[in-house]
This record gives sequence, C-alpha cells and structure tokens, in this order.
Amino acid sequence: MTNAKRTTLGGSFTFPGTGTAVNRMGYGAMQLAGPHVWGPPRDQAQAIAVLREAVAAGVNHIDTSDFYGPHVTNQIIKEALHPYRDDLVIVTKVGFRRGEDGSWIPALSDRELIEGVHDNLRNLGLDVLDVVNLRVGGVAAPEDGSIEAPLSILAELKAQGKIRELGLSNVTAAQIAEGQKIAPIVGVQNCYNLAHREDEDLIGTLAAENIAYVPFFPLGGFTPLQSSELESIATSLQATPMQVALAWLLQHSPNILLIPGTSSLVHLRENLQARDIKLSAEIVEQLDSIGAVTKSPVGATH
Repeated sequence: MTNAKRTTLGGSFTFPGTGTAVNRMGYGAMQLAGPHVWGPPRDQAQAIAVLREAVAAGVNHIDTSDFYGPHVTNQIIKEALHPYRDDLVIVTKVGFRRGEDGSWIPALSDRELIEGVHDNLRNLGLDVLDVVNLRVGGVAAPEDGSIEAPLSILAELKAQGKIRELGLSNVTAAQIAEGQKIAPIVGVQNCYNLAHREDEDLIGTLAAENIAYVPFFPLGGFTPLQSSELESIATSLQATPMQVALAWLLQHSPNILLIPGTSSLVHLRENLQARDIKLSAEIVEQLDSIGAVTKSPVGATH
C-alpha cells in the first residue's frame, strides 16, 4: 500500500495545537470484544485480521477503551499491531468501568480515573497515550453538571507525561466551554448520525475552532439506521445504506472524523469504500430530511 493511497481515506485532519494528523476515516474497536462488549471475541483471529487490514488500508486513527471487554479490546489491539506504526493515533477514553454482570458504571473518582489511564497504558503496551477522552453523562446522552474535577485529574496526568492530548465524550456545549478553561481540548465524541442530529450547531462551533467532532454510533449503534429514503438512495448509488450514511458524514463537515466499528472483514471493506462515494447536493438534501425525526439510541454505552 503506497503512501499516496494511505492519504485517500476521506482526507486528513490535524488535531488543534498539535502536529498530529489522522485520516478522517478511522476505526472504532468496541465491537472487537465479545457480545455486549463483554469478554473475548467469538473469533480472536478474525479480530486481529480486521485491525491489521484496517491499518494496511490506511486507517491511522483507532478508537478504543479499556472498559471494552473490559481489557479485551486493548489487548487485541496490542497483539495485532504492537509495535505501532509511527503515524498510528490510538484514542482511548476513561470515565466508566464494568460491573461483574457486564453493566456500565460511571467511574469518575480520582482513583478510578488514574487507574483507568494506567490500565490503558498497560494493556495497549504504551508509555504515553495519544489522546484520552473524558467520558461523562448518561448511557445515551449528556447530562448537565461540572466536569472540572475529573478533567483536572486527566490534565494532571497529561502534565506528568502519561497523556499527550485530551478530549471529551458525551458532553454539552457548556461542558466543553468549561473544559477548555482547564486544558486544551482536541476533540469531542458525541452521538450523531443521519437520524440523531441534536449536535448540529455544536459541530459548526467546533469546526470554527478546528476541534475534531467524532460521532459515536455513526451508523446508529446497536440498532442500525433504518430509513426507506436511505435505502432508496443507496440503491440508486449502487452502495449500501451504511456506506451512504458514512459518506454523508464525511461531506457534512470537515472536522468530522469517522470511527465505524465492526468485527467483520467484509463490513470493514464496505465501510472504507464510503470514502469514494460523492453525494450530489440533491441527495444531500434528501438525506438531511431523515434527521427531521429523532429518537434516542439504544444499546451499550460508548
């Protein structure tokens, strides 16, 4: 795979205040763990193959967390890709832990955040984490409240050299503004896709500041996007509905970075092909109309 080919994954984006650039089409590793993001995968060899093919195809932005599994996903990433390519950026997150029953439990105390960072370092085999997102809020949507205490802990770990850059996940505009007073924020991960468009204004605000916006559940999460309009457009383009949904996100704003996740080589290849789909203004207008009716996502937290 030539370097020229590597730069075609939706163009590139440079995190603000850094020299770190990533291709806009990345990969989300959550689905590499077992069912319900718990335990080992059904097929470890396939999980490793997916990661290696993604990177070979030009993906240099992988999203993960040590609470996926827990520990499982990061350990698979290490087995598949360590020692890491110099241009590979691994973005992880802290702020949750897993109960023995697989439940998702907020973990925002000083001790839990520090342990979370060190768990990520150990299981990824790294001395410093590229980007750590503070994940707050509820399972499906942000919740109002100060993030000063937990973000200050991560800022301290950054000062200690354990973290290079900080981001936020599942947050409100007010929380982002509060966070920027504590430490530079290079990216925001919130739920956003064709059908869930609550962050429309926020994306534009962040774009003006050159801050990355990384939609989680870009394909609808554990309940895939369902729309007769989307199906019809995909058929007309000889593409899959999910490819069209990803292409729409890439064209929607230059600061959007995609991290679609899959444990399937076939779906990985389909997702990466979305970069080649060009949507006309008429089609974009049709797709925009899908977001007129929204509903909360369901499934595991991100």
